Amino acid sequence: MSTAAASHLSPAFPERAAWGTADKLRAWQQAALTAYLRVDPKDFLAVATPGAGKTTYALRLATELLGRGTISAVTIVAPTEHLKTQWADAAAKVGIHIDPKFSNTSARHSSEYDGVALTYAQVASKPSLHRTRTESAPTLVILDEIHHGGDALSWGDAIREAFEPATRRLALTGTPFRSDTSPIPFVTYAEDRDGIRRSSADYTYGYAEALRDGVVRPVLFLAYGGAMRWRTKAGDEIAARLGEMLTKDSMAQAWRTALDPKGEWIPSVLAAADKRLTEVRRGVPDAGGLVIASNQTAARAYARILEALTGEKPTLVLSDDAGSSARIEEYAASESRWMVAVRMVSEGVDVPRLCVGVYATSTSTPLFFAQAVGRFVRARRRGETASVFLPSVPVILEHAARLEDERDHALDRVSKDDSAASMWAEEDALLDAANRTARTPDIDAMAFEALESDAEFDHVLFDAKQFGLNAVTGSDEEQEYLGLPGLLDPDQMAVLLHERQAAQSTRRPKSAAPQQVSAHRALAAQRQELNKLVAAYARKKGAPHGVVHNDLRRACGGPSLEEATSEQVVARVEKIRAWFVGRR
Repeated sequence: MSTAAASHLSPAFPERAAWGTADKLRAWQQAALTAYLRVDPKDFLAVATPGAGKTTYALRLATELLGRGTISAVTIVAPTEHLKTQWADAAAKVGIHIDPKFSNTSARHSSEYDGVALTYAQVASKPSLHRTRTESAPTLVILDEIHHGGDALSWGDAIREAFEPATRRLALTGTPFRSDTSPIPFVTYAEDRDGIRRSSADYTYGYAEALRDGVVRPVLFLAYGGAMRWRTKAGDEIAARLGEMLTKDSMAQAWRTALDPKGEWIPSVLAAADKRLTEVRRGVPDAGGLVIASNQTAARAYARILEALTGEKPTLVLSDDAGSSARIEEYAASESRWMVAVRMVSEGVDVPRLCVGVYATSTSTPLFFAQAVGRFVRARRRGETASVFLPSVPVILEHAARLEDERDHALDRVSKDDSAASMWAEEDALLDAANRTARTPDIDAMAFEALESDAEFDHVLFDAKQFGLNAVTGSDEEQEYLGLPGLLDPDQMAVLLHERQAAQSTRRPKSAAPQQVSAHRALAAQRQELNKLVAAYARKKGAPHGVVHNDLRRACGGPSLEEATSEQVVARVEKIRAWFVGRR
């Protein structure tokens, strides 16, 4: 140990003398540590998928720098109050003592601490104070989930002001992309072949790599659609099916109708998720479930539904405060079934036993979705599988299908020429709009009344492949997917899903006896079939859904899908089936 490091030790914390006594690092953590120490840079950006162990890596690096005498203080900046405590607890295990209660008001901490944990908002409220602290000692600043540094111009400016004098800066993120073009402090941007400036990571460890290494769990997405009915501000009653191609406003209203706790969609999906949790707990006895809600009112209502279903009161987390942190910690250490939360549990919070999730929120950015799914993927042993229940909303299903994609933060928008732009259909316009906002466009501003909803099991998405045929909730066909074992490796899961789908297809008659069906229901079923085929073909070709829809429209003629007749939709179904077997 260096003299500088030794002189920094305090008898109050004798274990500090053991810098670097953390558990053995995972292969990616060791590789990232080696990459850092080889270059010894002032700034380093490590991108690792949620659940991979960024905290362990960062703290190991901190012990190395403390032991070498490169630094004598550590400042950790995190998105939430709860994460400050989580970081402090993790740091204590390797002999680094962090004060998570540091206040801008007192601006002091005990000499027994090696540093402090702050929130981004805390830094932004008083950057000069934190600059003075940074200048007072050679400091390593760990910027957890650094993409939050671009949340507002004032935040980015404040972080630059506060930490520009730092001896070392380590930026961490599991989602290195933002929905806007605000630059992230201390991140390097480089132009790609198209002239788009994108974030440049010094080390990247993606979900696909982590899945191969067994570091994270594979995710089984269970999508639920159903019939929705609502009344608009003008007094018109509208009915639509969740999962169909709809206009931007209609999709937002159908989605919001599904999430209304007074309807049947939410209770049905929560019941299905609880059945899935029961099955998972056969192999993982302490497995827990998390419902992510849009707001506090909905969260309370969902908690009441779960209590009625299970006879057990869920843990309810509504805000980022000390009481909420205590409830999360209590839940993490227990074996209780469910937790219901708004936004704060979607990012960074470490509850490894979470195995089942319900995405019951209207937030639709890829960043939020990836962080939310990240709460369920932390692997403790091989064979654990995550199960996440989703609404059949195209933008959300697209995020799920692209979970393994690696993305960088772009400072410039990709331009499309006129011919390419003309190929984008309504769905991709919705995707672009949703990715520019924290919620589905105008969803909170829309004046409407949700009237009724029901749920239907649509399909399972696993490894970007779709399995299963539509089934009524509560049916044996749905149960075959809810009852999949909770301990399976990815290959075993894929085999079982293929078997389930084959059995389901075999049981269904090739041709049903003619029966009277209302025109609107028949057309809705045909559109749903077409949308599923388009989604599968788009994934196969790596093309946006809108491009495939426009190709079909050019090949078959006729108006947009919303205006197409039953005969025109059937023609497009037959055409895309031909494309699957190579016939144009």
